[in-house]
Amino acid sequence: MALAIARKQRQAGLREAARDDILQAAWRLARKRGPAALTLRDLAKAVDMRAPSLYSYFPSKHAIYDAMFAEGNRRLWQHIQQQPVEPDPRERLKAWMRAFVRYCADDLALYQVLFQRSIPGFEPSRQSMELANQALKWGRAVLVDAGIRDPAASDMLTAIISGLIAQQTANDPGGDRWIRLCDDAVQMFFDYFDHRQGGSKHDPDD
Repeated sequence: MALAIARKQRQAGLREAARDDILQAAWRLARKRGPAALTLRDLAKAVDMRAPSLYSYFPSKHAIYDAMFAEGNRRLWQHIQQQPVEPDPRERLKAWMRAFVRYCADDLALYQVLFQRSIPGFEPSRQSMELANQALKWGRAVLVDAGIRDPAASDMLTAIISGLIAQQTANDPGGDRWIRLCDDAVQMFFDYFDHRQGGSKHDPDD
């Protein structure tokens, strides 16, 4: 019995390792050619398999994209959480947004999979979307801590950040021209909503 259990665990470990190899190869190809250009033939070749063998690990091409979506959200979430925690919530949000913009600008394929509809017909699974929604709920809570309670604030901030990433990747790939504007853009966001909420200023000691 113990040998049978050990064998199953070893097989499960080998299967998971093979899935991860396929997933990382998919990311490499997506970064080279764009996520929408990913083909099962090229992916199979990258991991030394025949294309039909991929279905032993993922039931469809969109299942591979879904695994990429889930992993990308986990990596981005971990990166943001590893940033220094500023005592003032507004400075904290600036640091986190700056890290977000840089991370996405440095990995355009990840940004396209997570935040742009660059893959025709692909919709993340409910389970994968839960990871993205977790980050969204966290972001809204951070805004409240920063004194921004307007329901429109989250949409406004994502639009600002997306614009910075779009400009950075389109006009200064590998540089920081628009990344350097992130703090000022977030401060303008705070100033606008302070005025919209009645002109109150956030006090970090409140």
